[in-house]
Amino acid sequence: MSDSKKQVYIFGQFRLDVNKGLLFERDEIVALTPKSFDTLLVLVENRGSVLSKEELMRLVWPDQFVEENNLAQNIHLVRKSLRDGTGGAKFIETIPKRGYRFVAQVEALVDQEGMERGNMDDDNPLPGRSRTAFIMPKTQYTTGPDKVNIAYQVIGDGPFDLVFVMGWVSHLEYFWKEPSFARFLARLASFSRLILFDKRGTGLSDPVPVSDLPTLEQRMTDVQVVLDAVGSRRAALLGVSEGGPMCALFAATYPERTSALVMIATYAKRTRSPDYPWAPTEQEHSLFLEEIKKDWGGPVGIEARAPSVAGNSQFREWWAAYLRSGASPGAALALTRMNAEIDMRNVLPSIRVPTLVLHRKDDGCLPAGGGRYIASTIPGAKYVELEGRDHLIFVGDQDAILSEIEEFLTGARPDRRIDRVLTTALFVLFDDTSPQPPAGSRELHRGYVRRELALSKGKEAALTDTHLFATFDGPARAIRCALAIVEASARFGFQTRAGLHTGECDVLGEQMSGVTVELSWAVARSAHHGEIWLSHTVKDLVAGSGIEFESRGERKFDSLPGEWRLFTAKIDSW
Repeated sequence: MSDSKKQVYIFGQFRLDVNKGLLFERDEIVALTPKSFDTLLVLVENRGSVLSKEELMRLVWPDQFVEENNLAQNIHLVRKSLRDGTGGAKFIETIPKRGYRFVAQVEALVDQEGMERGNMDDDNPLPGRSRTAFIMPKTQYTTGPDKVNIAYQVIGDGPFDLVFVMGWVSHLEYFWKEPSFARFLARLASFSRLILFDKRGTGLSDPVPVSDLPTLEQRMTDVQVVLDAVGSRRAALLGVSEGGPMCALFAATYPERTSALVMIATYAKRTRSPDYPWAPTEQEHSLFLEEIKKDWGGPVGIEARAPSVAGNSQFREWWAAYLRSGASPGAALALTRMNAEIDMRNVLPSIRVPTLVLHRKDDGCLPAGGGRYIASTIPGAKYVELEGRDHLIFVGDQDAILSEIEEFLTGARPDRRIDRVLTTALFVLFDDTSPQPPAGSRELHRGYVRRELALSKGKEAALTDTHLFATFDGPARAIRCALAIVEASARFGFQTRAGLHTGECDVLGEQMSGVTVELSWAVARSAHHGEIWLSHTVKDLVAGSGIEFESRGERKFDSLPGEWRLFTAKIDSW
């Protein structure tokens, strides 16, 4: 099925979008489990041919032994979803004692939009481009002894603190604008309290004169200042590329504040020498400086740092904007020259905290030999070399990196199997424009929200000062819960609005993602203050519930398929 990644199949009123992994009936998403989707795809791709039960099970469950009943259940679900046989429509034919055949007329199209939006290299998918709703953490500031303001964010409430140090330049809020980067950070925050910051002179932190860009020592001070601001006495450090040397120096200098050290795609020395052959030559370094001078503002360095997506126009645009926002051309040049002078080789043997070094075997920017050298020099360090050629850790197979990090820091390797469940997703937004509530009312308000969720059998996914994300197994309960929360929030002094949608969600551990999550978030943002908006899918499922609806017309949402008919909900006796 290798070619199917680029295909869209159309039959009857249905559209099977392989790039998205979704079945649509006109513009409506049809709920299918992953294996039911795979079963339908195999039948469609082999349309007109009879596939035996053995062939189907081999294609749908490769390298797995499953009972025949599993196939029968999936065929039943596919037929039910297609309403096979209803109104004369026929899609799947059972051939007695032989198997199944897809008999409908099929038109196969190449999904050019999906190819441009998604992966340009089928062998190196870009994780995180699924429709996942990530809520950007609040950006905050703290000031060090020299009065320079350092921007930082905190996300997650795990049992230990983890400081993420990005290399070269950074911009906290642009992290979250690239889905693959947002997914990477959200996964880290799923098992830690994740602390992010922009080093001085970059991103959202105070600009500084090019001549005063931060040394490694100043960068360490910035980490200490941020740790103090968030009340962290001890944290694990995760340094990426140029962030690695700073984290290594911090761990060696402040072992009492460092619980563990993780370095990914990093180096001990940035210029080549006879005893360190894994760095660029002086000529290569000079050519890169010229590229910065000439092309800053564009996707500088993307071919070496992310070759698997270097031809992806959307990713190129994000990378260019990220670099522009992260540093001025002068600052980028100065940082590159400064990094070229770093030599950490004498520091590495003095590191005494648990250390993990990760490197991709064919890293196009920093050769893996440098990672092996670092691990061999730090006493007791663990080294893992992974497949891949992308230097950016959130591009390529990020799950392989994340699983190694999670196992090293928590002692347990996660089960990352994704399930799909049908659920009603609710977002309630407590807008920042609302009047400042009286002291103590936020705690009372949260308590009320959680009690209402419990009464409505809702499951809390996230509850912050700005929003609630919850899921329900019944849409009517979700609507009533939203009405109660919005009505009560006004008494607590909050301007509130809500959005709901019912559909399939991808469940990975405690995280939920997918079109349903993104659409409910988009609907909530479209709602007016004091109102609960919902998709027509929710409305159609609660007939006879006593809930009344008023149309809010049709809307299109960026990155979501089709137009959606929206309604607002009310109960006369409310």
